[in-house]
Amino acid sequence: MMGKAHFIIGTGVSLSLLALTGAPVTFGAVAIAGISSLLPDIDHPNSILVTRALPDRLLRILQSAMLLIAAALLFYAPIEQPWNSVLAAIAVVAMFLPEQALRKGAFVLIGLAVIVLGEKYAPWNRMGGILLIVFSLAPHRGITHTFYATAAWTLLLYGLTGSHGPSIWLAGGMAYALHLICDSLSKNGIRPLPPLKWKIRFAIMTTGKKSGKRIERIGIWITIILFAAVFGIRLIEYGARLYLQWTA
Repeated sequence: MMGKAHFIIGTGVSLSLLALTGAPVTFGAVAIAGISSLLPDIDHPNSILVTRALPDRLLRILQSAMLLIAAALLFYAPIEQPWNSVLAAIAVVAMFLPEQALRKGAFVLIGLAVIVLGEKYAPWNRMGGILLIVFSLAPHRGITHTFYATAAWTLLLYGLTGSHGPSIWLAGGMAYALHLICDSLSKNGIRPLPPLKWKIRFAIMTTGKKSGKRIERIGIWITIILFAAVFGIRLIEYGARLYLQWTA
């Protein structure tokens, strides 16, 4: 499926299911659901998530600033050798990369920074940095489109936010899984448990073709109906409670 369809279906369905579980639909849950619905395609440099996080204009600015960034990492980063030298070397190499490769390189650099700098704030940040590096370097529809990645992402969210309730990690895990379910509808399908060659492939659509767009529209409309039904009922119930309180 295309990125917009993934975003609408993954976010809308996961938030609807979250509401049906009785968990609060918080701003954090909405934000994580949106990100998670697109996250499996972080392995594609032209995906919506990657191009929105690192647009072309920002890439040009980064290329121009790489020498300054490398110098700052080498001489002023609050970390010890060899990590500051590694980060500085990656920054210099990134100056000469094409845009698609530069996007991947930028995510690797961010992942390394999260590993090195973030651990003192929360041990789970190391896992987050490792996932970011692995996901960004993986081939398209590789490790990011597996049950392993779904479990790792859900576990990371649970570790970071579980103490604040289930809303964020549930929404993120469901939205990520919904992306895989949508991709399993295509002719290529997904390999959820590598190295096993077993695929989940329903082969009812081809991305970019008319049949694929038709399936996407059907999925979007089902999502809209589900979302309206779930939150429409909740809105009616909330309005009824306010009316009873006002008239009491």
